[in-house]
Amino acid sequence: MSKPDHSDSSDQHNDTMKKRKTQIDAGIVRAGEERGVMILLTGNGKGKSSSAFGMAMRSLGYGFRVGIIQFIKGKQLSGEELFIREKHPEVYFEQMATGFTWDSQDRTGDIAAAEATWAHAQKLLQDDRYHLVILDELTYMLAYSYLDEEMVLNALRSRPEQQSVVVTGRGGGEALRQLADTVSELRDVKHAFKSGIKARKGVDY
Repeated sequence: MSKPDHSDSSDQHNDTMKKRKTQIDAGIVRAGEERGVMILLTGNGKGKSSSAFGMAMRSLGYGFRVGIIQFIKGKQLSGEELFIREKHPEVYFEQMATGFTWDSQDRTGDIAAAEATWAHAQKLLQDDRYHLVILDELTYMLAYSYLDEEMVLNALRSRPEQQSVVVTGRGGGEALRQLADTVSELRDVKHAFKSGIKARKGVDY
């Protein structure tokens, strides 16, 4: 039996890859501006905070200084926090440890905690030594009106030019989306929890 002739498909593949490379090279040339970026990770899907922590690991790998502020997190320590506090104590890490808003059910207390936690975020957003600042679940502070929207937007706008910031959480408003350089929306297609599967240590928290 004769072997199939793949020469035509190979030539077509090579032509396609050449065109793609030309497009990519042109895009790299166009993207000549060098500055920090603001990334918004939003949507109802799982993985927003995990993606942000992945970027923290990436920056730390290059020896850059990283700051992480977590809003609306449970009182139980997460695997990410355990790892960073033990292995990377140089990371500025502040957590709003009031628990989730549906647990605390104390709007006044939540606002006070949000304002105290935001003070740490504002400090980082004014410090050009920090290459990357992560504001995890910040969008809820705006959605629940725990923090003044214009105050937050102004702080993000006026941060050091070479500093990048990652904001995570559902919603947050159109103004936050417009300010961001990159917006990624994670969509919930399936989630184990909805099928009655318990959250898994080391995977979900």
